[in-house]
Amino acid sequence: MYFVYLLKCNDGSLYCGITTDVVRRLDEHKRGKGAKYTRAKRAGTIMYLERKRNRSSASKREAAIKKLSRSQKITLVRSQVL
Repeated sequence: MYFVYLLKCNDGSLYCGITTDVVRRLDEHKRGKGAKYTRAKRAGTIMYLERKRNRSSASKREAAIKKLSRSQKITLVRSQVL
């Protein structure tokens, strides 16, 4: 099982990524062991999470989300059913 996530950084920017373990990955981001982007912007909280069956579908969804504008990403976050 893979997860696509949107992470809100401390500067308010959004970072999109994929992982098999959300808790571990968020911890890596917060400890500065994640992506260069989150090392520079400082990781905050997970704002959006989507489950995918395999890496291929997760990677495709990540690419699609990364193409969205900021306002579209915020709409995506707000549309998530908790």
